[in-house]
Amino acid sequence: MANNLKFYINGEWVDPEVPNTIEVINPATEEAFTEISLGSKADVDKAVAAAKAAFPAFASWSVDDRAALLERIIEIYKRRYEEFAQVISREMGAPITLSREDQAAVGPLHFQSSLNALRDFKWEWMDRGVVHRYEPIGVCGLITPWNWPMNQVACKVAPALAVGCTVVLKPSEIAPLDAMLLAEVIDEAGAPPGVFNLVNGYGPEVGEAMSAHKDIHMMSFTGSTRGGVAVAKTSADTVKRVSQELGGKSANIILRDIDVEKAVYDGVIYCMENSGQSCNAPTRMLVPNESMDKAIEAARKAAESLKVGDPTDESTDLGPVISKVQFDKIQGLIQAGINEGATLVTGGTGLPDHLDRGYYVRVTVFANANNDMTISREEIFGPVITLIGYDNEEEAIEIANDTDYGLAGYVSSDNMDHAREVANKIRAGQVILNYKSGNADTPFGGYKQSGNGREKGVWGLHDYLEIKAITGFAS
Repeated sequence: MANNLKFYINGEWVDPEVPNTIEVINPATEEAFTEISLGSKADVDKAVAAAKAAFPAFASWSVDDRAALLERIIEIYKRRYEEFAQVISREMGAPITLSREDQAAVGPLHFQSSLNALRDFKWEWMDRGVVHRYEPIGVCGLITPWNWPMNQVACKVAPALAVGCTVVLKPSEIAPLDAMLLAEVIDEAGAPPGVFNLVNGYGPEVGEAMSAHKDIHMMSFTGSTRGGVAVAKTSADTVKRVSQELGGKSANIILRDIDVEKAVYDGVIYCMENSGQSCNAPTRMLVPNESMDKAIEAARKAAESLKVGDPTDESTDLGPVISKVQFDKIQGLIQAGINEGATLVTGGTGLPDHLDRGYYVRVTVFANANNDMTISREEIFGPVITLIGYDNEEEAIEIANDTDYGLAGYVSSDNMDHAREVANKIRAGQVILNYKSGNADTPFGGYKQSGNGREKGVWGLHDYLEIKAITGFAS
């Protein structure tokens, strides 16, 4: 990639208004492997002006023309697929197998999902003398995180382009290169100048300038709840729409009518994927008290079966966490679990014994915890899981809902009717039964402090649309 120090604005790779660079760190080695430029309000103004100028023409494109653009993006992305896998692994530490099979794979999946939804979408209809018409909302500001970088970029860019919006994207400054690679793909696909723009930078500078900009009509943000609050507050002055996918502290209720040991083992493996850096990870495992000893042993076996190490090794299960800041935060939370009296089953503070550099975290299991402990309340965002006991189903549901978050919930049961009954009582945007996740069309978003709005499939289109009523026709 020859454009690392540039931004993509109005169909060109351009220098920042004010030179300012930071290093991009490989979390497996703790060493810089490239630099990017940091943007300013002036760069945002330039990108927004380009998006604003491009919007009227792009919004008038036919569905077939926008579909053809998405098809070209998918085709070019697939041709450069291995580049995406390699750059994601390097910038955020995902094992190369995970990067190939999941991290890079979700990009074309989300573009295809938006393409399918676009082709089937009903844009206009009349009911009792009133025309109901969907229209693109306008210029959209998109802010994306580092943990599943292409997943969140594609979940926002694809539906925005599908419905005829123009965008300004600020990817995470920690893991920006996959988004810059996507900019190259979109450029080659022939998106008109100004339709897609990318400015790197810090949230308090570039993100705040986007949120406050009067010519951005909606903000879509994925990240921490603290960051989401900042975006919402700054956006309020211009009364723009804000869609957010924020933090989570998801509970996994292991019901009595399942093989508890197997459900616990599988739940630990599921939770630890991506080194636990998933906002919907089932980090609170609720286990019947009479089965706690069996659950502890199953959780220990699962955690200790995972190979932590070099992301370039295809046999590695878990790579490092993203940064020194994140590593230190996780270490502090693990120590808090120990200090507050939870049972440390395996793992703990410090690097794994066989590693002497990189932001690697020991795969950690706590048990005999309660829901008031720090490790049960705060989103750890690392390979750490907490086992909490319950006496009856009502108590388990109460514990599951006793959180500021509501992104996801999990239920493990051999009785699907029973599982669905419990799922209906969980206050979360998505409930996963027996670790069987949805697909690229499944609505994704949260309740409470996990955000608002929904991404993916037809649900993702709606965030970027306005509904217009045209009256006066004979009924």
